Amino acid sequence: MIAVEPGMVGMLTVILISVGVLALVLYLVPVSLWISAWASGAYVGLFTLIAMRLRRVPPNTLVTARISSVKAGIEISLNDLEAHFLAGGNVVRVVNAMISADKANIPLPFKRAAAIDLAGRNVLEAVQMSVLPKVIETPRIAAVARDGIQLIALSRVTVRTNIDRLVGGAGEDTIIARVGEGMVSTIGSAVSHKSVLENPDHISKHILAKGLDAGTAYEILSIDIADVDVGENIGAKLQIDQANADKQIAQAKAEERRAMAVALEQEMRARVVEAEAEVPRAMAEAFRQGNLGIMDYYRMKNLQADTDMREVIGTGPEQPVPGQPGQPGQPGQPGR
Repeated sequence: MIAVEPGMVGMLTVILISVGVLALVLYLVPVSLWISAWASGAYVGLFTLIAMRLRRVPPNTLVTARISSVKAGIEISLNDLEAHFLAGGNVVRVVNAMISADKANIPLPFKRAAAIDLAGRNVLEAVQMSVLPKVIETPRIAAVARDGIQLIALSRVTVRTNIDRLVGGAGEDTIIARVGEGMVSTIGSAVSHKSVLENPDHISKHILAKGLDAGTAYEILSIDIADVDVGENIGAKLQIDQANADKQIAQAKAEERRAMAVALEQEMRARVVEAEAEVPRAMAEAFRQGNLGIMDYYRMKNLQADTDMREVIGTGPEQPVPGQPGQPGQPGQPGR
């Protein structure tokens, strides 16, 4: 076995401890980052960087953002950047948004940018939309003119971000809903669908006059009607449906009247039968009281027989049934 001298073991231990201490110092003291900040004119003290390490704040992110702001001529304190990071914000995006706003001559202080970022909105995208407006295409909206013809319109809304109303302002969905409401109202108030087809710009002018961007995070620059198609004749369909409904109501009422007439007829017949049942009783009572004599009774019977005979004569003779006895040409009955 190879013998290891005690002095050699001690030297190796000292070397390992020295390397560990040096690595810890280099981690706590980012010398390269400190040199970069000093060379860029955004000086940050070594103890500040060490304190950031201890607070678990990445110095590289904050120092890089501060260097970018200083180079762009925007002074942002390191404490503000660190506070925004600890609050859950995106420091790099806020600084880039401030730089873009400064180049476009848009006033955007750090507090407002931080508030927009903490509200959940992309502040950099908002600044870019302020410089380069965005076009929002609405879905196809169907509306009916006063003559009953349906029109299907498609519009494109050009909007620009309003930085002052970005916190607490409504989004794109509200813009689309308000524009759709304005289109339906404008088309619905038109006397004829032909007037809308001839002058579709009246729709955009009417909508812009309403100030639909109030309370939103955007400013409407223009509303362009991209397409207008003629749909169905809704007025004629409604009239047909109304006529069918009126027809069904009339049929129901007629059926009701017929049923009432049938019921009334049956009731009257029942009353007649009831009255006829009272006739023999009345005649017997008249015989007992002497109001009806025997000759009167016979005259009434003769009158009744004469009436029956007239009815038989009026209806004609009954048709003979072949094969029935008693008819001419049949056994038991002589022929003429």
